[in-house]
Amino acid sequence: MLLEHRGKKPVVPKSAYVAPTAVLCGAVVLGEQARVLHGAVLTAEDGEIRTGANVVVMENALIRGRDRHPALVGDAVLIGPHAHVNGATIEDEVFVATGASLFPGAVAGTRSELRINSVLHVNSRLRPDSVLPIGWIAAGDPAELFSPDRHDELWEKQRDLDFPGTVYGVPRGTSMRTVMARQAEFYAAHTEDRLLRDS
Repeated sequence: MLLEHRGKKPVVPKSAYVAPTAVLCGAVVLGEQARVLHGAVLTAEDGEIRTGANVVVMENALIRGRDRHPALVGDAVLIGPHAHVNGATIEDEVFVATGASLFPGAVAGTRSELRINSVLHVNSRLRPDSVLPIGWIAAGDPAELFSPDRHDELWEKQRDLDFPGTVYGVPRGTSMRTVMARQAEFYAAHTEDRLLRDS
């Protein structure tokens, strides 16, 4: 399904494939030979999404483009099922496994691997040719790798990455009522989306 959002329309080259149950919403530009499989959602909220050539976005993956953090995907990238790419840059030849998450301002370097359920935190840079192990978290620039049992050490690194400021544009400690009122207003823009055609 292709949707116009905020006056922007997806661009799908003839060589690309978008499954009938996938959604491309707004300023999404697919590269040549891109494949977007069933249930995947590419939503350019107020910033664009661009993929390179020979990119495969697998079932139920989510890619979100943001104003200050477009989602940019290089050539020859696999984005696995249930992966979450939110305002991040993925360079060429990167493997993003099932359930991996990349947050705004994150950069996955060329030929890196983000394995199952791993996390590349906001404003963090994974070096080229790096491997982020299953379930681990990468934080910082350059990223330091943390196993899930090292939460206190991760928090020391993560605190200065400014998740609430980067993702929601608010200082740490802002109430959820305030954050969610802003989010509800922001996402209300979807009430004006226009169906262009089924893919």
